[in-house]
Amino acid sequence: MLSNLKIENIAIIESASIDFEKNFNCLTGETGAGKSIVIDSINAVLGEKTSRELIRTGESRATVSAYFTDISKRTESILEESGIPIEDDGTLLISRVMTKDGRNVCKVNGASVTVSMLKTIGLSLINIHGQADNQELMSPEKHYTFIDAVADNSALFSDYTEKYNRLLEIKSEIKKITVDETMKARQIDLLSYQIDELKKADIRIGEKDELLSRRNIINNSRKLASSLSEAYAAIAGGDDYSGAASMLFDAARALSAAAEFLPDASDLAESVNDIAYTIDDCISEIDNLMEDTVFDERELSDIEERLDVIYRLSKKYGETEEEMLLFLDKAEEELHNITYSDELLEKLRTEYDKYKKLTYEAAKKLSESRKTASEHFSEKIRNELAFLDMPETKFFVNITETPFSETGIDNIEFLISANRGEEPKPLAKIASGGELSRIMLAIKSVLADKDGTDTLIFDEIDSGVSGRAAGKIALKLNEVSMHRQVICITHLPSIAAFADRHMLISKAVKGEKTYTSVTSLDESGRIAEIARIIGGSEGDRIHLESAKLLLDEANAHKRVKINKRGEIK
Repeated sequence: MLSNLKIENIAIIESASIDFEKNFNCLTGETGAGKSIVIDSINAVLGEKTSRELIRTGESRATVSAYFTDISKRTESILEESGIPIEDDGTLLISRVMTKDGRNVCKVNGASVTVSMLKTIGLSLINIHGQADNQELMSPEKHYTFIDAVADNSALFSDYTEKYNRLLEIKSEIKKITVDETMKARQIDLLSYQIDELKKADIRIGEKDELLSRRNIINNSRKLASSLSEAYAAIAGGDDYSGAASMLFDAARALSAAAEFLPDASDLAESVNDIAYTIDDCISEIDNLMEDTVFDERELSDIEERLDVIYRLSKKYGETEEEMLLFLDKAEEELHNITYSDELLEKLRTEYDKYKKLTYEAAKKLSESRKTASEHFSEKIRNELAFLDMPETKFFVNITETPFSETGIDNIEFLISANRGEEPKPLAKIASGGELSRIMLAIKSVLADKDGTDTLIFDEIDSGVSGRAAGKIALKLNEVSMHRQVICITHLPSIAAFADRHMLISKAVKGEKTYTSVTSLDESGRIAEIARIIGGSEGDRIHLESAKLLLDEANAHKRVKINKRGEIK
């Protein structure tokens, strides 16, 4: 569970440290006080995409860290697979530093990780429900995800996807070679021309660089010849003067003569003699280089012509020699396939029929699992909705068969009948905002055991809800919090009253800046905040008494055991 969240320089929060309880936590505050910033911070530390605009004005970086205790075996497994150290006491520390230049520094238990790794780990720790989740209910094409979650269909879905993708590949290959005879003849002519052109060109890897280098030498041959001649004359000498090699040999002989009287000169004579021979070898090498600068105009013309051929081919078949040769290989393979297309087509059609059958079998298994799960799912949702003050609302999962698609052969859509005697209609078309919130809470409750995360965060689950329905949502959140940690941002006093820890988010202006603070409320602080939410002004006795009554009723409810349907025993 999430035990502590530290925020630095996120939007209008300069610094905040928030401690969370094991069960039901709620955050309240005036609109615009910064409640959404807390959610943004949690999203950031869980590896979600962030904007540099999230960093507090005037600051160069922002930091969020989250401390978790009693992490699940699922999270431990992910850490182990990622090579991240696991603490013996089951704790986990995640941090993310974001800078104005877009850099991110993410660490898990002191080990550096990527943002994508952070997101993978985060998915096993916290599930955040916000208004965006309600949009999934408004999108029938996403409804299959809820059913697959309840049915644990990941293995069946993966098996179907693998076979379906192969079926599409085979279909694409068949399409390539099933062209009419006119198109086929044109394709053969084109491929034959391309292959012939590339083969005649006899492309060789590295040839272009060699030609460019040689052309550069030729274009600078006069300057090269002059420089080499000057070097040759200095070393080899001429008719009227001695070169460096000759003078070094003379110096070596003179030192050898001196060595008869001065023994120390012997080693020096040998060294100078070695240098003379080395210089003498250089004469031959310079002579060879000078020969390379000798050329005729035809060589330069041949180079230019060859470079022009390579350039023209690169415009059609690939910029580099490697790309052109790869194009040649693919063209030859395609020509072979077209030439022997009848034989290949027969094989592909046989394979297509095989995979069509396999894909349909996988799709049927997936579909049957969905249908079975849908029956149980619908019944559980109806029970949850009855508790959430929607007793007349009937929930159905409508499944019809469709052609193969990425998600299977099922068109899945949630239907509801909001009033007795009414025909079920698409939820996306007739559900109000308050109904959507309660339906999503019902789904979250049903999926709680499948979710696998220890912490559920509800961002304004009470949207569009008031009165008796709000009280029912409070009871349901309290029930869910008995089995896992719940963090809820709310505007409803009945929900805030059920919190085991109630935190107030407030903002104040100091100087030219706005600051947000997070305060854990004691009993008197809770009464005052709940009274404010009810609508009372500061010190309003009637609203304070109403707030205290709400707290007393909530505490009384929490002292009794609530069964899985939320009924008080």
